[in-house]
Amino acid sequence: MARELGTDAVDGSAGFFSRERTIAGPRFNRWLVPPAALAIHLCIGMAYGFSVFWLPMSKLLGNTDPTVCANLGFFAALTTTSCNWTVPQVTHIFETFIAMLGISAALWGGWLEHAGPRKAGFIAALCWGGGLVIGGIGVSMHQLWLVFLGCGVLGGVGQGLGYISPVSSLIKWFPDRRGMATGFAIMGYGGGAMIGAPLAVALMKHFSDVSAQGVASTLMAMGAIYFIVMACGALGFRVAPNGWKPAGWTAPIADDGKSMITHRHVHLNRAWKTPQFWLLWGVLFLNVTAGISVISMASPMLQDVFGGKLVGLANTAAELSAAQKAAVVAAAAGLVGLISLFNSLGRIFWASLSDKIGRKNTYYTFFALGIVSYCLLPTWGHLALAGLFVATVCVILSMYGGGFATIPAYLADLFGTQMVGAIHGRLLTAWSAAGVIGPFLIAAIRQTQIDAGVAKTLVYDRTLYIMAFLLLLGLICNLLVKPVKASVFMSDEELARERSLQHEDRVTITAETAARGSFGAVGVLAWLAVGVPFLIGLYIALAKAAALF
Repeated sequence: MARELGTDAVDGSAGFFSRERTIAGPRFNRWLVPPAALAIHLCIGMAYGFSVFWLPMSKLLGNTDPTVCANLGFFAALTTTSCNWTVPQVTHIFETFIAMLGISAALWGGWLEHAGPRKAGFIAALCWGGGLVIGGIGVSMHQLWLVFLGCGVLGGVGQGLGYISPVSSLIKWFPDRRGMATGFAIMGYGGGAMIGAPLAVALMKHFSDVSAQGVASTLMAMGAIYFIVMACGALGFRVAPNGWKPAGWTAPIADDGKSMITHRHVHLNRAWKTPQFWLLWGVLFLNVTAGISVISMASPMLQDVFGGKLVGLANTAAELSAAQKAAVVAAAAGLVGLISLFNSLGRIFWASLSDKIGRKNTYYTFFALGIVSYCLLPTWGHLALAGLFVATVCVILSMYGGGFATIPAYLADLFGTQMVGAIHGRLLTAWSAAGVIGPFLIAAIRQTQIDAGVAKTLVYDRTLYIMAFLLLLGLICNLLVKPVKASVFMSDEELARERSLQHEDRVTITAETAARGSFGAVGVLAWLAVGVPFLIGLYIALAKAAALF
């Protein structure tokens, strides 16, 4: 079985997690790599569902002294054992692991290219799974600093390594469908919350008799589950020998002027110094910042703008009954379910489309369609067209997810495939910056308008127009992206030196003989293992969305 799945003749000194141990053998099939990547991304994608913990984490203690706890600052909250944490205090955990995602991906992306996806994926499993366990211990001890250390810092490192570990391998396995391949994996990150959030809610309900609100036990249980699933994904990774290509496929001889695909390679140390890198950094940062505005505001925005109209009331000033308020909240929760759905499916749709129309044209579509969509949202609100409002939000979120899924292929087109995982890791600092700056900027704009006396139904208008302006800046950045200069590419000697660090000289398998196996029963089982949970999450998201209709 080991030979069938791809571990072939290797120098005996190589360790089990060494990259050369994962180079595919002749009977391996490349369609086994996407489910391995999905196994990791579906787990770390719980980052988007972490909000289910915020409210329960603010109710862990009973009989607290309101006079002592009323003005408890953030730093005092880190060590208090006698006061409940506030929701704003615990939401900083999300910002922490998103920041650490970008930082760790940038720091260790180069190491990952040499270490290989098996080692990186397994370390990611240890960090993300172990971080959740430590966070659960912190909750049980009521020590917020330990929750930040576990879920935020250590978990964030697991997020970063897990996010980029499959990228380089997938792009090399699918030179004919780069966008689709990375779209499959990154779709898992967008869909992780569809599975993880309902699981967390169910576990908290189950463990509520064991620990306060069931949060601590749930975090520890999910940490153990995620470690096992991610470790299985990491062990399933195989890398393609340099130069491997699908049978019968021939690489384009020259750039077509549309996708700007190069067949040479840029070293990480040069790539991040090019204007193309920073233009794409701006493209990702601006797209993410605008998308986060909708993700963070979607539920309250729908309730504030439409209110009673969601339950058929013509008079929005009328007082809502308890049942009507519950129906409005359910409708807003339905929108959140749709957001998860379109955030996930948009990743595979847009990334696959980019294989046909080119990455640059795909981002032109994101920004042009996004500008129109953001400018239309206030209009739909003023006209009380809730259906069009929801549909527009879904389109926006599909492009938000599509931007994440398309960027690795865009980088491979411009900088080559040799170090694309490491370059992608550096670029993810744009996500970290947007994850911190975006919500702060949006909340500040909204609060300023509320303080100025702007009606709640109108308070989001200016914010949405500002987001449209950010997308215009992103459109300009994308317009300025050109092929990199020839002087930036690695010479043949530099490329050979870089490839020697991957130790492929210890392996007897060649690009011509590797990975020509059939899909088989192993492939069916691998896809079922990730597909069934995803479809369950999809069903739950659709069931929640039904409350909108």
